[in-house]
Amino acid sequence: MEPGGNPLYSCRNCRNPLALGEDLVSKNFIAKSGQAYMFNHAMNIVLGPKQDRQMLTGLYTLADIFCSKCGEELGWKYVQAYDLKNRFKEGKFVLEKIKMVEED
Repeated sequence: MEPGGNPLYSCRNCRNPLALGEDLVSKNFIAKSGQAYMFNHAMNIVLGPKQDRQMLTGLYTLADIFCSKCGEELGWKYVQAYDLKNRFKEGKFVLEKIKMVEED
């Protein structure tokens, strides 16, 4: 963990750092593989093309997220929410728990 007890979340495949514990917003997201975490910021990622997608909570413009080192698909970025009550998600990143490891 980082000084102060904040974990670092890294790609399970290649250990490329992806997100800091201090940027964790929520652990209550569901992805294709199961549980997912929402972060304010992510690093060492590549964004796929933007596309509209119907999710459980409404229609969004999303971009898939890939590891910049190994290319593993990790989750998605909320680009735009079409429902006002979901606008807080815009600009945030959702990473699938199964695709990450929590490191010191």
